[in-house]
Amino acid sequence: MSTIPRLVIAAPASGSGKTTVATGLMAAFTEAGLTVSAHKVGPDYIDPGYHALATGRPGRNLDAYLCGPGQIAPLFLHGAAGADLAVVEGVMGLYDGASGLGELSSTAQVAKLLRAPVVLVVDASAQSRSVAALVHGFASWDPEVRLAGVILNKVGSDRHEELLRAALDEAGVPVLGALRRAPQVQTPSRHLGLIPVAERQADALESVRAQAAQVRAGCDLKALLALAHSAPELPGTAWDPALAVAQGAEGAEGAEGAENTAPVPGKPVVAVAGGAAFTFSYAEHPELLRAAGAEVAVFDPLRDERLPAGTQALVIGGGFPEMYAAELSANAPLRRAVVDLAASGAPVVAECAGLLYLSRTLDGKPMCGVLPADARMSERLTLGYREAVALADNALAVAGTRVRGHEFHRTVLEPGAGAFPAWGMTHPARRVEGHVQSGVHASYLHVHWAAEPSLARRLAARAADRPPLEARRG
Repeated sequence: MSTIPRLVIAAPASGSGKTTVATGLMAAFTEAGLTVSAHKVGPDYIDPGYHALATGRPGRNLDAYLCGPGQIAPLFLHGAAGADLAVVEGVMGLYDGASGLGELSSTAQVAKLLRAPVVLVVDASAQSRSVAALVHGFASWDPEVRLAGVILNKVGSDRHEELLRAALDEAGVPVLGALRRAPQVQTPSRHLGLIPVAERQADALESVRAQAAQVRAGCDLKALLALAHSAPELPGTAWDPALAVAQGAEGAEGAEGAENTAPVPGKPVVAVAGGAAFTFSYAEHPELLRAAGAEVAVFDPLRDERLPAGTQALVIGGGFPEMYAAELSANAPLRRAVVDLAASGAPVVAECAGLLYLSRTLDGKPMCGVLPADARMSERLTLGYREAVALADNALAVAGTRVRGHEFHRTVLEPGAGAFPAWGMTHPARRVEGHVQSGVHASYLHVHWAAEPSLARRLAARAADRPPLEARRG
C-alpha cells in the first residue's frame, strides 16, 4: 500500500489551460522544497519535457490503452517513488478516452485507477454563472470520479471572479484558484502541439518560472496540498523494470534468450538518438534496456559526427526531424556511420522521426538512405491509437507479437511499407506499415515497451550478439 499524496489536473476540454496549471503547480511546489513527481495521461511526449523542467525528475506517461489499466498504478508508484507529492496532468477533456472505447485511457479512468482527487481547470473567459452548471455536470457524470475543486483560468477581472466564485459556491464546489490572462506563461505551438523543451531550453525555463509565479499568486497551494494528502492508500506494488524484463522473457515464446531471464551478458552498448530533433521517448524505455543488461549511450544527431564508442545497436525515436532536415543532412559523417551500422546487420530500431531519418530524403534533403523510401511533409495529420502484429521475426519483436501503439505525424513516407513490412495493422483499419530489412525495424508506430518488455530484452540480446562498432571497422 502507498500513501503518496496526489492530484489529477483535468479540464472540460483541450485548450482550457491544464498544461499551464499543472506545470505551474509542479514548479511552485518544487520551488517550495517538495520532491514532486510529474505524470501525463496519454501518449503525449512534449508535456512531460516541461514537467521534467519544472520538477527536476523525469516526466512520465500513464496510458491505459498502450499499457493496460492494470499497469497504471504500478507505473505511477514506480515513477513517484521517493516523492512528497505527485501531480498528474490529464489529456483532452476529463471524460475523453480512446475513440469508441468508452472511458479507456481517459483522465477520468486514470484518476479512478489512482484513487486520486481531481481538480478541474475551467476556461472562464466567456461565462459567469453558467460555470456552475458546467462544473456540476462534470462532477455528477461519474460518481466514482472525485471532482474535489476548480481552478478558474483566464478570469477577466475582480468582478468577474466574484461572479464565478458565487456561482460555484451555490454549486458546493470549492474554488482552489483563479488565474488572470497572462501571455508570458504561454508556450508556443506548431503543427504537432507545443514546441519541445529541448528546442527552446532558456525560453522554456522562463515560461515554467512564470507559470509557477502565476500559480503561487492565484492558487491556494495550502488547500491543494491538503487535498493531495486526502488521497487514500493506493494498493499494489511499484512496477520494476528488471522484473518486467524477466517476466517478458519468460512469456516470449520463441524469443532469443527466452529461456534465460537474467540480463544479457557483456553490457552491449545501445546508442539512443537525442537532442532537439529526437525528443520523443518514454522514461521507461532506457530503464528497460538497462534492466535487460544494455548500456544506454545518448547522442545528438545534430551535433555528433560519430555514434557512441562501442555501439552495437541503435534506437532512433520520435521527434521533429522535419524542422532540422538541413542540419541532419549536413552531418554527413554521422549519416555514413548509421549506414555502416545498418549494413553490418546490427539491430536498428526507428520510430516515426527515426523512420524519416533512415529514409533516402526528407523534403528533398538527403537523409541516411538506409531505407528505399522518401519522406515529405503533408497537410494531413495522422493521429490515433492502433493495434498491430509483427509479421516476421525482426530485431524488435518475434513474429506474431501483438502490440498497441500510437501514430502522430504530419508526414508521408513513400512507399509506406517495404518488401517486408514492420507491422500488420489490425485496428482501426487493416493495412501493412513500416520497413524490416536485415537488422532494421522502422515504423511510424510508437509503442510503449512497458506493455511488452520482451521488446527491450530482444533488442539487448540482439545487440549482445554483435561486435562493437570499432571492432567491425577494424
